[in-house]
Amino acid sequence: MGERLRPLTEQLPKPLVPVFHRPLITYAFDHLIASGVSRLVVNTHHIPEAYDRAFPQRSYRDVPIHFRNESPVRLETAGGIANVRDLLGGDPFLVYNGDILTDLPLQPLLTEHRENGNLVTLVLRSHGPSLHIAFDPLRGLVTDIRNKLGTGDEGKYLFTGIYACDPAVHNWITPGKVESVIPVFLKMLSEGARLGAVVIDEGSWWDLGSRTAYLAAHAALNGMYGPALDPAAQIESGAILRGTNVVGPGALIESGAQLEDTIVWPGGRVVRGAELKRCIVRSGITAAGIVEDADF
Repeated sequence: MGERLRPLTEQLPKPLVPVFHRPLITYAFDHLIASGVSRLVVNTHHIPEAYDRAFPQRSYRDVPIHFRNESPVRLETAGGIANVRDLLGGDPFLVYNGDILTDLPLQPLLTEHRENGNLVTLVLRSHGPSLHIAFDPLRGLVTDIRNKLGTGDEGKYLFTGIYACDPAVHNWITPGKVESVIPVFLKMLSEGARLGAVVIDEGSWWDLGSRTAYLAAHAALNGMYGPALDPAAQIESGAILRGTNVVGPGALIESGAQLEDTIVWPGGRVVRGAELKRCIVRSGITAAGIVEDADF
């Protein structure tokens, strides 16, 4: 539901929130397509019709997208996999959380999963905000999560939200049940199933589930994903821009407006006399006044 990103997610579901002028989920699509993925399956729930507007042809770069709505309740991460079982077929598949932005290399994951016969293989990082996965690098296996199995190991690795699954994983998930993958993973561990992992520290990784992370990612990645000021944005003479500002196509920054470390979505407007610092202006919204650390 994107509660931590409100009011941004009142207009769009979290995976469609713009990052450098285009939907966040398209970066995941590009990442997966580059690794050889030829078909995309997306679970939707919040504002499902927004996906039809974003992808009217049900495809991206000529790769078909199959959408499946979780209704009437959110099924969480394991329930979401069960929700699309019929769309996944009998081949191994990748799971990729819809609120992350990363360019870490995926080939080590594919190799690890293919060569070691794991039921599931997680992508881990050795640094980050939430280090909760216990991992034995010599065996390539996860051993505990937050010490839930009583191993005494609270975990030293971050789970990136990207993982490879053998189709047999469906046997561990109850269709229709609202359930996270974490209890499923713990059950696998307790019953001796191979829950493998690979540590990939290359590249960048961001969880964009909060406005703080959303703003920080734009500041850190400025220029990596195209121009921060889109050529189709209208920035009038006399507008003052300080710090790192991201202004999307069709946006209007009027003369006399002042922006500092602010993001204006495509079609947003900032009027004359406005002073915005660390703000986010949504599409179709007009921002005015002297405002700091707030969103429109």
